[in-house]
Amino acid sequence: MNFDDFDISDDIKKAIGDMGFTKPTPIQAKAIPEVLRSIDLIAQAQTGSGKTLAFAVPILEKLFIPDRSPQAIVLCPTRELCMQVADEIERAGSKIKKLKVLAVYGGQPIGKQTRVLKKGVHVVVGTPGRVIDHMERENLDLIGVESVILDEADEMLEMGFREDIELILASTPRQRQTLMFSATIPKEVREIAEVYQKNPKFIKISSNKKTTPKITQYYFMCDIRDKFDSLTRLIDAYDVKRSLIFCNTKKSVNYVSKHLKKEDFPVDALHGDMTQKARDKVMNKFRNGNISILVASDVAARGLDIDDVGVVINYDVPQNNDDYIHRIGRTARAGKSGLAFTLVFEDEIPRFNRIKKSNKVEKKEVPMPGEITEMKANLILNEVKKSKNLDEYIKIIKKNEDNEFSSTELAAALLKKMREK
Repeated sequence: MNFDDFDISDDIKKAIGDMGFTKPTPIQAKAIPEVLRSIDLIAQAQTGSGKTLAFAVPILEKLFIPDRSPQAIVLCPTRELCMQVADEIERAGSKIKKLKVLAVYGGQPIGKQTRVLKKGVHVVVGTPGRVIDHMERENLDLIGVESVILDEADEMLEMGFREDIELILASTPRQRQTLMFSATIPKEVREIAEVYQKNPKFIKISSNKKTTPKITQYYFMCDIRDKFDSLTRLIDAYDVKRSLIFCNTKKSVNYVSKHLKKEDFPVDALHGDMTQKARDKVMNKFRNGNISILVASDVAARGLDIDDVGVVINYDVPQNNDDYIHRIGRTARAGKSGLAFTLVFEDEIPRFNRIKKSNKVEKKEVPMPGEITEMKANLILNEVKKSKNLDEYIKIIKKNEDNEFSSTELAAALLKKMREK
């Protein structure tokens, strides 16, 4: 099956092709035809399933563009996910003239969102709290909504958004289509389904996708005040040559990049507010080796294909397992091995525990300054131990042994020389 098999417009097919997709994932293959039929759906899908396109494609197909009032609303647990989902819907609808998609979430001036809503929006993607805020200010009328999508439903309910979700659902027409996408189906998700869905079809996609065994994954507990210091120690101790550092927000990206530059690391930043020209310039510097560390947000890093990334570091714990897999998959390309580090402080533990359930992540201690020299030396020794055909070099070492320098001391001197390069 490919996307041409779906009963969707050529504009959407072309946009999906431009995104680099030809064949639908299992969740897309099962969900898209059902959503196009306007039935209610509960879709359980795990890591990297492609669920955003599973609802974005049929929602876009059903839009009536001349009507500039909200026809679909997607609820997400976090602002980062809001931005990602809105971005993917826009990309899938990039060939649809006059399409308007808006992400509404806290942390952004409400006035800007209000102005866009007043002009007219076809699809709203928002966190429950900010959606209700706009409803109460009479900026957002859901009377014309035909489809409501609860993305990461289990996570939203776990975060305490049930009351908000129910208020939003109660404010939409009864004949709406209600879609729930969730990694797990706990009791609260089933309760919402019983009250607000009409004979929903249940789709479950078993996850066969595992994180590649060639990626060694570690996590490090740290105090929020010591997070940046922990980052620099990891970069130093593991002799990071070419790395991607992921942050959850533009503010965090700028902070980490700015302070790494102050400490003379060859680094630059990539985030969603940069122009395409600025992004291209940074990426060229990274690919050409002019910088070896790239600090990026998830939105900015979507679609990046970079070879030879040795280490991925999660400075902030990702919002969900899909994002975690997406991030760490930037290393260990083309059969190579790679490292993935995640820094975790107390407030991030619940979120990280959910990620840890699906991945083989080993706990490590952030190395103390006194341990770093030994760790860096061990990295070299581990590579050296793979060497073969050493007879000629053994002869040279033996020839240079004397009362002043034993073979052990010569080896130590060579190791020191390599470390100081």
